[in-house]
Amino acid sequence: MNIHEFQAKALLKKYGIPILESCIAHSSEEAVKAAQDLGGSSWVLKAQVHAGGRGKGGGIKIAKSLDEVKILSQKMIGMNLITPQTGKTGEKVHRILVEKTAEIDKEFYLALLVNRSTSKVSVIVSDQGGMDIEETARKFPDKIVRVNIHPITGLCSFQKRACADLLGLNKKTEGEFFKIIETFYSLFLKEDLSLLEVNPFVLTKDEKLCPLDAKVSLDSNAGYRHPHWSEYVLEEELNTPSAQAQLQGFSFVPLDGYIGCMVNGAGLAMATMDMIQLCGGMPANFLDVGGDADAKRIQTAFQFILKDPKVRGVLVNIFGGIVRCDLIAEGIIQAVSNLDMKIPLVVRLEGNSADEAKALLQKTNLNITSARGLKEATEQIISLTT
Repeated sequence: MNIHEFQAKALLKKYGIPILESCIAHSSEEAVKAAQDLGGSSWVLKAQVHAGGRGKGGGIKIAKSLDEVKILSQKMIGMNLITPQTGKTGEKVHRILVEKTAEIDKEFYLALLVNRSTSKVSVIVSDQGGMDIEETARKFPDKIVRVNIHPITGLCSFQKRACADLLGLNKKTEGEFFKIIETFYSLFLKEDLSLLEVNPFVLTKDEKLCPLDAKVSLDSNAGYRHPHWSEYVLEEELNTPSAQAQLQGFSFVPLDGYIGCMVNGAGLAMATMDMIQLCGGMPANFLDVGGDADAKRIQTAFQFILKDPKVRGVLVNIFGGIVRCDLIAEGIIQAVSNLDMKIPLVVRLEGNSADEAKALLQKTNLNITSARGLKEATEQIISLTT
């Protein structure tokens, strides 16, 4: 679960991390008042969307007068911001963060994340912070330090020093950096984060370290320990297809293709989308309907898929483990009948009671094609939709 920059910075402030003063604004009038309340002669306006690369898409602007604050905020609030991470559809900007500016001496990169290959929390530090950190990682790997923290020993002194040495900090700022990175690690564990990324992490001209941006991802598996996380979900985000699907108990992510996918299990769903692309098609969504795919859940999943006008056909790929395939087949038949589906549907069922399921699908006079293997099913749905 990702949270917005203003929410992430509030979390950092709660743990005593120094951040710049800022206010959230939903209109140009609020933005001007926020700038007046903050004081100063220049302000940074930042679009609050769940995507990186905002500066490249026009989502971060510097205003040097209250008139500029008004003009720029009018353009930003309500715009459809397209960045390298939003895709072609972009994200609508509902609010901006109005923040004081800082006199920057140096820009760094600092992140903590769960390293699944080592089963440890990793710290990543670079002295080349800014919008092109991915390019730095590719071209200048020696400019990045990666440290794996053992859960028993915690963050060790030699690891902190290795990070500070790369950044070239003097004795004064080195001590401040040690305190900040220790706090980051404590926050990471206590708040059950999967990612804490600060880019840029800056050294100001008066030798203060400060996070100018913050990206935080919460580990959704730990949500039961943090009931307050529901406060991070904003009203407009509850109306998105992904959020609505989550309320129904399954994962749904819209994509740009034309073949709807209904699968049980995230790994199988990824493999299904890969196979569609390998065979020359384009998936319209990621949808993991879960292990208990009964008739009601299947119908709800179809409804989410069919809301997308780009969908020309649907591929169902379900493995019956505990759940029986014949019951899934009955659910599919019932859902297709209730929804009066007109577009092609290819179904591949394997596992528990698969033969009985295929017999049920072959008996029906509905527009359902039964397939045996994933490749066969994929080729069939592509041929029916192109």
